[in-house]
Amino acid sequence: MPPARPPRSVRGAQSYRPEPGSIPTQPGVYRFRDAKGRVVYVGKAKNLRARLSSYFQDIANLHPRTATMVTTAASVEWTVVATEVEALQLEYSWIKEYDPRFNVKYRDDKSYPWLAVTVGEEFPRVMVGRGAKRKGTRYFGPYSHAWAIRETVDLLLRVFPMRSCSNGVFKRSGQIGRPCLLGYIDKCAAPCVGNVTAEEHRAIVDDFCDFMGGQTTAFVRRIEKEMYAASDALDFEKAARLRDDLGALNKALEKQAVVLGDGTDADVIALAEDPLEVAVQIFYVRGGRIRGQRGWVADRVDEGGTAELVDDFLLQLYAGAGADEIPREILVPALPPDVATYEALLGDLRGAKVAIRVPQRGDKRALQETVAKNAGQALVLHKTKRASDLTTRNRALEEIQDALGLDEVPLRIECYDVSHLQGSEIVASMVVFEDGLARKSEYRRFVIRGQDGSDDVRAMHEVITRRFKRLLDEQGSSESVVTEGGPMLVDPETGRPRKFAYAPGLVVVDGGAPQVAAAQRALAELGIVDIPVCGLAKRLEEVWLPEQEDPVILPRSSEGLYLLQRIRDEAHRFAITHHRGRRSKSMVESVLDEVPGLGEVRRKTLLKHFGSLKKLREADVEQIAQVPGIGPRTAAAIQDAVAGSNRKTGTVSINTATGEIEEG
Repeated sequence: MPPARPPRSVRGAQSYRPEPGSIPTQPGVYRFRDAKGRVVYVGKAKNLRARLSSYFQDIANLHPRTATMVTTAASVEWTVVATEVEALQLEYSWIKEYDPRFNVKYRDDKSYPWLAVTVGEEFPRVMVGRGAKRKGTRYFGPYSHAWAIRETVDLLLRVFPMRSCSNGVFKRSGQIGRPCLLGYIDKCAAPCVGNVTAEEHRAIVDDFCDFMGGQTTAFVRRIEKEMYAASDALDFEKAARLRDDLGALNKALEKQAVVLGDGTDADVIALAEDPLEVAVQIFYVRGGRIRGQRGWVADRVDEGGTAELVDDFLLQLYAGAGADEIPREILVPALPPDVATYEALLGDLRGAKVAIRVPQRGDKRALQETVAKNAGQALVLHKTKRASDLTTRNRALEEIQDALGLDEVPLRIECYDVSHLQGSEIVASMVVFEDGLARKSEYRRFVIRGQDGSDDVRAMHEVITRRFKRLLDEQGSSESVVTEGGPMLVDPETGRPRKFAYAPGLVVVDGGAPQVAAAQRALAELGIVDIPVCGLAKRLEEVWLPEQEDPVILPRSSEGLYLLQRIRDEAHRFAITHHRGRRSKSMVESVLDEVPGLGEVRRKTLLKHFGSLKKLREADVEQIAQVPGIGPRTAAAIQDAVAGSNRKTGTVSINTATGEIEEG
């Protein structure tokens, strides 16, 4: 009789199913938790998105135990790692830490394999075992499978030929005066027959323990040095043996888990931040291996940069920590302003020196990049959940209504931003959010002509005038059609919907009181008095209303402020994107104006053919001459003109901190 299906419906699993696009495609480790937060299952995947999606299929297609696990769980979370090897080791670490009830694959004998070295004996022995630890024995692990660690030990014995036989075999070999097979194939120094003394064998054991403890770099370098020395001395047999030893070490290192070659004890911290929130991830590395991981997403409470965020985080993380909780090294994305004070404070708590630094290269830098990926993924996932949650969006719109004193909830919000570069190429953007979600199909761009770009107020007045004049025109020339979704304004000739014929519930402008006043004046001149206007100033995130001396201050944790900031930032991004495209084209046109005999038609042909000034600069005379209407002489003149403009104008770039276009 087949096992019974779990009584719960798969609908319970669908309630916490992540959006497919929110799950990364990199390798990683995932955890299922029940309603009480207990980890019920830990797994690894080469592709997290593909693996996790398989759990949320039709429950009838799942194994009965898998179906029970999925319906027992109430949430799922994941951690991205750089390689599958890291994912494997992290999975085993978490299985050992959380003891999840559904991870039965590694629970057959109720224990995990350890690598043990009996350092308390006269001739220490290396072995793989399970169960309780004993005094006088040094342990490494736990590991995934006994066979996996045995393979690693077998590789290392050719480099560190220490004893691995049982006490019975060791005693018998000493009695007969002949070593076992391992002694003959140079995988044991054969202390049983006196080939090495107890002190010499102890030195081999110490080297082996240091290597397994994470001190790998020194051994690899030493063998490389000896190999090259033997080669220089023409001792090619020894060099070949050392080469094989080096290969064995490297192969063993590949089989080990997430390891830093110098056996580092460190906390690796990374941040992912935006103007609204910051995600923090920390990996705890002990003995060169990742022993744990934590993460937070918090609202930003000030305008400080990454260094200030690190400062606050270190204080909260290590306040009241015990000496054993503070590592020798703390790796951060940016040094706090007073790093020396932190090092002294943490050094006193730990009772030894503590270094705080930013890794620049090598394994530590790579590991911090992995931590940063997890922080970035956590922030993206948090924002996705926050933006897509219907209850949260409704609360945000209600908070905006209450804070601004609106008669109705602003279901449609339009935001406007003006962008320019030193007064030239003035553009503006309009973005639309409906029910708290972006409606990108209704975004619009504007080109402002004949104005001084430094006058944002006049530019804002023009944009609002043009947009709402279009509103009045479309409303006057449209007819209403009743659809399943309600009445819709359509063009009477084509029957197509008039998107600009709908008035917004709120107009948001990027700026303070002057920009708000300009927008309000533009609406009044058109006779529109029933559309509310507000402005959001960047510096202090103040909300300005028309004809009010003081701004409205929303709490930093307000969902309403969060929504207004998202809308404002989206308008700024959209304007900057438009500005960059127009700036590139205008540079091409201005450069070509200097070429004698090159008319408007051929300038447009060149612009269409190459697309940008950069591509035109990279083209040679022959490539330029291939454009219809451009001869060799004109092509040479064009090349001279664009080369000269490169020396004069330099480059144009985007300031990633401010989002503004800069000239270099």
